[in-house]
Amino acid sequence: MDSTPDASTALAELQHIMVRLRSACPWDQAQTPQSLTRYAIEEAYEVEAAVQSGQPAQVCDELGDLLLQVVFQAQMYAEQGAFTLNDVIEGLCRKLIRRHPHVFSNDGEHPAASDPAAVARQWEAIKAQERAQQQLLQTRPASVLDQVKPGPALLQAVSLHKLAAGQGFDWPDHAAVFQKVNEELAELGTAVQQRDQQAISDELGDCLFALSSLAVHLQVNPEMALLGTLHRFRIRFARVEQLAYQSTQQQGKSLAELDHTLLDQLWQTAKAQIAYEQDGQPGHIAASGISSGTSPDTLSDASAAPDPSIAPDGITQP
Repeated sequence: MDSTPDASTALAELQHIMVRLRSACPWDQAQTPQSLTRYAIEEAYEVEAAVQSGQPAQVCDELGDLLLQVVFQAQMYAEQGAFTLNDVIEGLCRKLIRRHPHVFSNDGEHPAASDPAAVARQWEAIKAQERAQQQLLQTRPASVLDQVKPGPALLQAVSLHKLAAGQGFDWPDHAAVFQKVNEELAELGTAVQQRDQQAISDELGDCLFALSSLAVHLQVNPEMALLGTLHRFRIRFARVEQLAYQSTQQQGKSLAELDHTLLDQLWQTAKAQIAYEQDGQPGHIAASGISSGTSPDTLSDASAAPDPSIAPDGITQP
């Protein structure tokens, strides 16, 4: 297969399909540039996962989904008279040529880059020049926070906190951040009581930002901490599904049909089993006698045993 085929015909067909979807499909017609951004982020993550899977067919499929987001956004802006997909492509071509003078320049002023690191340094230097030129056109003065790149919100939050802290804008210690987290949680509770959806969203965002600041003070990478929790949740939930199937297969019930009390007992059993398998510590299993073959009836007696995962306030930890 030719590695550099002419994609213009396929791209033109894709544009034609997108135009028709915007004129005939209610869902596509209802979309806005703002409503679609979440899908672009999701598709980028799915591309990364496909690449890690090592399956070229899956990578090809996910790249197509990501390309759709580019074409969709460009079509909506074209409808506004802002720019077209052709403008996007031409702008990208100019940028690539401008940032690779060692490849495309013939003036002799840009010697060939000796290695990838040299190319990266040159790339960043050219980007810095471009940013300086853009700042001349801005009506507001440059901010130290401008250097934070778009990306996952949690990573941005950490970067923003560190930059602000570098300017002296920070809490004195982690105890003060704990207090701020509690203040934000109280404000979230008030918003929930008032059933103000916008206020709920704002206050929840404030809580997450405060927690990211706490992570910085505790020298914890919150992104990695959350990924660890997600990994543990996947493993524990899969075990809950397994235990539920073993306990209810003769009754023909699905996981969704079990009551919350039984689900919580299965969750605690799953945690204890996995902890025992990983650390060799009997923990809750020895105390309650729960095993993978325990029936729903006998599970109800197991909850009497103390569980170290239950905090003093009675909240079960994930």
